[in-house]
Amino acid sequence: MIYEKTVRVLYVDMKEQQVLIVEREDLKQYMGGVGVASKLLEETMRPELSPLDPAQPIVFAIGALSTIYPVITKAVAMFISPLTGELGETYAGGRLALSMFSAGFDAIVIVNRAAKPTYLAISPHDVKFRDARPLWGSEKDNVGRIIRDEERQYAGKRSIIRIGRGGENQVSYACVSVDRYRHFGRMGLGAVFGSKHLKAISVVGSREMLIQDFAKYFKVYRNIYETCTKSDVMAKYHDTGTPINVAPLNAAGALPTLNMQQNRFEHADKISGETFSLEYLVRKVACSGCPVGCIHIGQFRREFAAHGHEYETVSVGYDYELIFALGTFLGIGDPKDILELIEDVELAGLDAMSTGVVLGWATEALERGLVSLNDTIVPLKFGSSQGYRAAVSYIADGVNEFYKNLGLGVKRASEIYGGEDFAMQVAGNEMAGYHTGYGSLIGAAVGARHSHLCNGGYSLDQGLPIDGEVNPDEMAEALLKEELERCMLNSLTICLFSRKVYDRETILSAFAGIGQEMTDDDLTAIARRIYAVKLRIKKRMGFDLQDIRLPKRFFETPSMHGRLDEDLAREILMKYREKIAELESVEEIE
Repeated sequence: MIYEKTVRVLYVDMKEQQVLIVEREDLKQYMGGVGVASKLLEETMRPELSPLDPAQPIVFAIGALSTIYPVITKAVAMFISPLTGELGETYAGGRLALSMFSAGFDAIVIVNRAAKPTYLAISPHDVKFRDARPLWGSEKDNVGRIIRDEERQYAGKRSIIRIGRGGENQVSYACVSVDRYRHFGRMGLGAVFGSKHLKAISVVGSREMLIQDFAKYFKVYRNIYETCTKSDVMAKYHDTGTPINVAPLNAAGALPTLNMQQNRFEHADKISGETFSLEYLVRKVACSGCPVGCIHIGQFRREFAAHGHEYETVSVGYDYELIFALGTFLGIGDPKDILELIEDVELAGLDAMSTGVVLGWATEALERGLVSLNDTIVPLKFGSSQGYRAAVSYIADGVNEFYKNLGLGVKRASEIYGGEDFAMQVAGNEMAGYHTGYGSLIGAAVGARHSHLCNGGYSLDQGLPIDGEVNPDEMAEALLKEELERCMLNSLTICLFSRKVYDRETILSAFAGIGQEMTDDDLTAIARRIYAVKLRIKKRMGFDLQDIRLPKRFFETPSMHGRLDEDLAREILMKYREKIAELESVEEIE
């Protein structure tokens, strides 16, 4: 895409084992990343079919500046979410963006179901459809090792993405593991892989990019690099990482605990970011092209034989969202227990946030008698990790009707068994770890993928006076501004941890560094164009903000700003709905 007038798209038909490469000049107006992926999804989606129908597409895309500037490390995947029934959007770091760039593909579109389990081996020269039947049922690390050995004839930058048992069994929040420690986590991309008999994708490439005006480019590069590494802008992500949020959110009364029956956790100090760093952190890892190194790896020891003191050490990645979902939300205050649960979720191939929130609801449903021990098989009890560890495997395998229903997500499970008022989801997506106020709650509701990652609603809350009044129109306007800006940032596929590094002035300088002159108005127009596509996709799938019903517990358990008013929340929601009405009609450049 860089220095080119076209976007290079690889189309793959799993059923027919056919591929097509198309150069698309029309897609340049969407810049890259989520813009290109959204447009390709809009073109190829089948709204009349279920999300797991094999005809539904999976779209991957990299950004307009991928690999050539620091921290522009992400690839985006777009699909129809089996969890929410509408737009699915998720991002992953690791090596995938670099590998796609090196292979010469800006986007990949995959449709239909292979006759047998298959993995794709993509290189600049060809696409191979490999028999994955021996890999079906295997855990991600074994799959990665075997594929690396099988595809060793291709040299270059390689990324291997794959699903686990959860994806094979089409659990609605199954994830896709990317390389060793990254994931396409939320919204159920792993289940869509499973619906296509797609076990894994290997992408390898060795293309090099020669910068045309290196002096001009390197001046911009160096400024961005030094901001990332020598200022305080990204220091916390390298030092303690996102787990540094545990203590302040707990102190503020914004830390969802015990299925959000509480807003503080009595053992927060034992599982704080500082505690993890001092007692469990063993190393830090970076995505390709990132000088920061925000991936924190914890290690624990476990016995693997009944006699003889036989131990192994296990390394797993951890962050704030995992500590929330598999820690505070389940009442678990031992870091080792949390790391073990993270490992179980990882091996099962499930999204950690959704898994934790689903198990929180299941625990309370068992306490209230909505489900029985015959359903759960093992006792589910807040604070006790053993039952949860077994339950993770039961969800991935769908061992009985109850666990198959849990695999549909907490919204649908609560519709079946009851307990919708304490099923902590927003528009079908399990909640994130912030109960900060109207910004985080309504931000998740209006966000295109119903996530705190769509907008910085929690940051808006944290910027408000504790006793300050919330103006519905101003909050809706601020959330819309955030959503639009992130559409633009995600068309670049920057890591959002670096969003303060990549302000608009820096972005324009980065484009100028490769000879592409753009204006601030251009960035705004691109953001609006991308968001319009997302809104059209959601509308075609039958989504309307007016239909969202938020669980009562969001309004019963105090946030950091006290109890939220349901009527005021609904007013903000409807104000936002009014503001986006005109965006649906934003069209392509003629």
